[in-house]
Amino acid sequence: MRLACGAWELDLLPALGGAIAALRRDGADIFRPTPHAARHPLEAACFPLVPYANRIADGRFSFEGEGLVVRRNVADQAHPLHGTGWLQPWTVGQSDERSATLRYRHGADDGWPWAHDAEQRIVLSDEGLHVTLSLTNTGDRAMPFSLGLHPYFTKAGVSCLRFNAERVWLIDDAFLPTEPAPADRIGDWAAGETVERTSLIDNSYEGWSGNATISRDDGDLRLAGTSTPFLHVFTPPGEPYFCVEPVTAMPDAFNRAVPAVLQPGESHAITMTLTAV
Repeated sequence: MRLACGAWELDLLPALGGAIAALRRDGADIFRPTPHAARHPLEAACFPLVPYANRIADGRFSFEGEGLVVRRNVADQAHPLHGTGWLQPWTVGQSDERSATLRYRHGADDGWPWAHDAEQRIVLSDEGLHVTLSLTNTGDRAMPFSLGLHPYFTKAGVSCLRFNAERVWLIDDAFLPTEPAPADRIGDWAAGETVERTSLIDNSYEGWSGNATISRDDGDLRLAGTSTPFLHVFTPPGEPYFCVEPVTAMPDAFNRAVPAVLQPGESHAITMTLTAV
């Protein structure tokens, strides 16, 4: 399924976790393009993180006095990862040449013991891409949650990444947060840093400004998020991509902070926009 507007083109793969397959501007890849034979969302260009973002340590946490266990969902991962929505097909609601609405319905199970609905509204304009991800608690009890979007940007033609944040969370060998540190501990992103790193960055930045700039040879881009106080940065050495993910919480947030909660019938939404500077 393809959307187009002005210089922008976007391909969707609703059946592959509601994923974006490609995003191009004037024919040049902005996101890492998805291989034609892709069978897993980890190969996609962007996918939704719902009803939780990143990892839950050992799949265990407590909520309202109850101990809960969530099963692992990726074979080579020690902890449940990225929620349930990215591993299930989404259906297409309203759509036209510039926009599409994707929906996913989850019944309570051992992957997530709360029923919920999720929706992505994906729109292209002359300025760029706008994505709204929303979550609704359709069950009869309160539900903890976090949300995010996981774009994979191509490194080709990218000179640096810039953003401001209050602090960075350091991680252990299991990629779980350990303690906060000054935001420039592993890179001075406020001044601008290359995304070609010699060591892995897989860290959450708390209190980011809500805007990041990706400097490209063919024109800079601005990534913006609303209702996303954390920015997760993933730069694997030797790979042709990097990730800059607007999210509502850091990894393992259910064990490390008071979680955000949806009461029955309540909804919450975040947005991600990507536009020319």
